[in-house]
Amino acid sequence: MSSTDDGRKVNLFEPDIGQIEKDAVLSVLDSGWLAMGARCKQFEEEFAQYLGVKYAVALSSCTSALHIAYLLADVGPGDEVIVPSLTFVATANAVAYCGGKAVFADIVSDSDWTISAEAIEASITKKTKAICVMHYGGYSCDMDAIERVAQAHGIPIIEDACHGLGGSIASGKMIGSVGQTACFSFYSNKAITTGEGGMLVTNDAALAQRARLLRAHGMTNTTYDRVKGAMGYDVTELGYNYRLDEIRSAIGLAQMSRLPVALTMRKRLAAHYAKRLAQIAGVSLPNHGARGTPAHYVLPVIVDEEYDRDRARLAMHELGVQTSIHYEPVHSFGHYAKAGWSLPLTENVASRTMSLPLYPSLEEDAVDIICDRLASVLPGCKK
Repeated sequence: MSSTDDGRKVNLFEPDIGQIEKDAVLSVLDSGWLAMGARCKQFEEEFAQYLGVKYAVALSSCTSALHIAYLLADVGPGDEVIVPSLTFVATANAVAYCGGKAVFADIVSDSDWTISAEAIEASITKKTKAICVMHYGGYSCDMDAIERVAQAHGIPIIEDACHGLGGSIASGKMIGSVGQTACFSFYSNKAITTGEGGMLVTNDAALAQRARLLRAHGMTNTTYDRVKGAMGYDVTELGYNYRLDEIRSAIGLAQMSRLPVALTMRKRLAAHYAKRLAQIAGVSLPNHGARGTPAHYVLPVIVDEEYDRDRARLAMHELGVQTSIHYEPVHSFGHYAKAGWSLPLTENVASRTMSLPLYPSLEEDAVDIICDRLASVLPGCKK
């Protein structure tokens, strides 16, 4: 440790929660209505307005949003959906929920970890029903190239935007405003959190209407609708219990008010990291194509081939810095590995990456301490 290191422990993330969230929760408890209702509708409206899309449908998780997005793309038994492997497993699992098959496509390069348009095109078959992109780390995929491929083959794009809230693509459009649908996560470590929760967005009125049916058992009127005067309901198709309640909706509304400042802080911290990491031999901070404005959801670095990433993570842990891996490749997990997928670029990057702490309340001097500790441990982690 350096002489300026005070020995503090640094968590990978800390949720940005304060009095406005506490007050919002109490107001719901005092209202007498806890299930999906007026606050959920307001959350949807404000979220859609922020993204510049027409419709937002609040859901219990990003996983449920992905499931519904695939259903809206008519994915069913025997169909294929092209997905990245450098993502959370839900991106692929939700395809299987529909009876479909996830087809894994490689990333662009070891400096751009988003799904490759060329790899997508090479993976298209007569069975391909949709393409799902994931804006890794809050860095936009090459949507211009991916849209050209999708349009040439008449295949819809679904955006897994769990990392991308607040970021933009090369054209300046918001991440999540481009695909047929897009899915967001409000898990506890996301840009805004409701503890658990998600949102599906679209510009298609018919898709939004069907998504609302699917999230609530296929019912044409919810309990809140009936309290407000709707008489009875029909069930028009097989639906699910994917609703977002008023408590989490209220937290989401409070979190939306924090988002602009939180994004500014993330950008400032990422810039400070970039300056410090440039001075450390053996590690680099990829720019993932430098398209649009990143959301800076996580701070993923990559160590040179000569270093043992896992030893470096253990050493950082022993010095009080929590790190993570985004991600172990989905195709390498036991459930998927039996298919024998080979994605050389994904596999190489996944074996060398680790994510450093990044969240709005992190101080710049903590970034200095993290980088000093990383610089101190790396020389001892050569293979």
